[in-house]
Amino acid sequence: MRVTGMEVIMNHGWIATLAPPSDHSVQVSLITKDPTGPVNPAASIEVEDLDAALAGARAAGLEILYGPAEEEWGVRRFFYRDHDGNVVNVLAHL
Repeated sequence: MRVTGMEVIMNHGWIATLAPPSDHSVQVSLITKDPTGPVNPAASIEVEDLDAALAGARAAGLEILYGPAEEEWGVRRFFYRDHDGNVVNVLAHL
């Protein structure tokens, strides 16, 4: 993208991820419709320890909507609904 200097590093048709060419640790993903989950998340957060994040979400009383599940594109993830009703996708690369 000309404005941000990012390039497409993944595109599954329904989700595209962009990152700077020199640093893939900074990413933005754009989602049209997630055909693999029950709802579309408003945000995605990548974590190193998915099990710890899941335990934290449960301890906070958050509703788990999906997963944890291993996806064919190399991530393990779960969705939760926060206390304001937003759906968040939490993922870790395998």
